[in-house]
Amino acid sequence: MTRDGGIAGRIAFVTGAAGGIGAAVVQALRAEGARVVASDLEAPALSGGDVRGEVLDVADSGAVDALVDRVEREWGAIDLGVNVAGILSTDTVLDMTDGTWRRVFDVNAHGVFHVGRALARYMAPRRRGSIVTVGSNAAGVPRHAMSAYAASKAAATMFTRCLGLELAPLGIRCNIVAPGSTLTPMQTGMWEDDSGAARVIAGQPDMFKTGIPLGKLATPEDVADAVLFLLSDRAAHITMTDIYVDGGATLRA
Repeated sequence: MTRDGGIAGRIAFVTGAAGGIGAAVVQALRAEGARVVASDLEAPALSGGDVRGEVLDVADSGAVDALVDRVEREWGAIDLGVNVAGILSTDTVLDMTDGTWRRVFDVNAHGVFHVGRALARYMAPRRRGSIVTVGSNAAGVPRHAMSAYAASKAAATMFTRCLGLELAPLGIRCNIVAPGSTLTPMQTGMWEDDSGAARVIAGQPDMFKTGIPLGKLATPEDVADAVLFLLSDRAAHITMTDIYVDGGATLRA
């Protein structure tokens, strides 16, 4: 007998929903019967019916609060939250400007704080809810020319775990999915030619980067499946945890 995941009929709030992993999360939630608020800097193309497309800059705390308030008034209680919005910098520390460092943290770390706080304010009185942050395996492994990205994802990861600790007595769960190299524009944008995927899979010793033991890159759907599991009632006794979806690349214990 298939166990109900408890997602059907619930309202989910997803950031970074216009493409890549965010779009895959929206599709997965729709397939499970959720009603989805899909937000991004530009309104996602998937809009109408059970999906509500919204423009949102997660770095703007006032905009986050206003959108969450409006959804609660107009659509109903948000029970599920997914932080996917993120940006990448591949500058080395010596080349990085203050502005680049701040912008990466504004989106990847501050944005997770803004959304987590806004959702928790509504979830806490109801004593129910589940929040998942899409982090990165770079949060736990040093990466060449990715200091801002890795540090911001580490901050978002620890914030999500701390939020989970504070909300656990209220029955609200907070978890992290940490993807590795995934077939998204963020990943392919770093490739110089058609051999980019092969180099990532094989590893890059000159960059002190291991390869992928499973011999393939993740798809956005691979990551979305892990997000959906942690949101669902199938993960009812899991909180403050990290699931790495990286094909074994981090060789994590």
